[in-house]
Amino acid sequence: MQLIPFIDIDVHDIDANPAKGEGAHQHFDFRFVFYLVPEQHPRLALQDEEVSGASWLEFADVRSSTLRAKLLDAREQGLDGRPEPVNASALIHDGHGRYLLHLRDKREGIWAPGTFALLGGGRTRDDVSLEATLRRELAEETPGLEVDHLAPYALEEATSIDGLAVPIQVFQARWSGNPETVDLQEGVLLRWFAPDMLGRLNLSPGLGDLIRRHAAEHPPASSPPPPIRLLQGEAPQGTELHIVGVHLYLEDSHGRILLGLRHPDSAYAGNTWHFLAGHCEREEAVSCLIREAEEEAGLVIEPDDVELVHLVHLVDSPSARPRIGLIFRARTWSGTPTVREPDRCVEWRFWNPKDLPDAVVPYTRQAIEGVLAGRLYSQRGWDRR
Repeated sequence: MQLIPFIDIDVHDIDANPAKGEGAHQHFDFRFVFYLVPEQHPRLALQDEEVSGASWLEFADVRSSTLRAKLLDAREQGLDGRPEPVNASALIHDGHGRYLLHLRDKREGIWAPGTFALLGGGRTRDDVSLEATLRRELAEETPGLEVDHLAPYALEEATSIDGLAVPIQVFQARWSGNPETVDLQEGVLLRWFAPDMLGRLNLSPGLGDLIRRHAAEHPPASSPPPPIRLLQGEAPQGTELHIVGVHLYLEDSHGRILLGLRHPDSAYAGNTWHFLAGHCEREEAVSCLIREAEEEAGLVIEPDDVELVHLVHLVDSPSARPRIGLIFRARTWSGTPTVREPDRCVEWRFWNPKDLPDAVVPYTRQAIEGVLAGRLYSQRGWDRR
């Protein structure tokens, strides 16, 4: 039996009772809602001095108008008799009918060990929402895998390692990257799978039905792109794949630079000012920059109006995949910077480069200094390896 928050505190006056040595006082009754898992009624042990009887009732059988009103009010407040989910998973698809699955480690203490499952995890005290939980888990488990939009899709139930039924909020998201470029920190591997492959996999319970349902509701617009073959055997030993990011260096007529304040729940640099930026998919860098500028801020930039003004080669930690940050200046553009993706950026503002805010992404500040000094290259983080 699982307990969810009480719905009512009843306060009433109690007369003095000399036999009990009690004076007149107020009595507080805390009324709770219980949800039965499984749905069978447990035996009740009553305190005879407090109550003379108890019974389980369906809502339709509740005769007290006062209690019915309070139960209805509880429903309107979201207390529907179901535990609130504290776990979140990501149903990531590429729009071409493929789904991203994660093979879990096969060892004790792992939830559903040795099975293919969705990425995700449990909420912590510092997570302000389940979406924040999922973005934190993705950042911890799969650095380099960044999705723009997470939308609630389904509420699923799983059995935890201690045998309890746990509700899980499943979010859907699109991503078209190559799993082999993701720096996987937990589990064995990360791969794309089409629904017709699911019968050959050892899946976590219920996952196959969930994916097939989603696939039926979201039929692919086209066939998946051919697999990207990584250099194996042809590249020199020790070759490291890099993540390539594009960044927009945009100055207004007063020489001020456009920066965006990232959402507080962002998996990367929350509450921090940063260039308008994005990661290259299967596209060349200038096209990526133009696409990101329109998607994130509603700006229209022509390819011929773009020039490369700086490059930052950086690594965040010894285990992180190295990154190459390309900083492009747009000489002209059209449109006014507008927040188009509020889950990623909450404000656009032009800043005097000599009076930047304190909370600026470190390599962004470094790149701005490099551009102003006429330097084409800088590096960051390599001394911490």
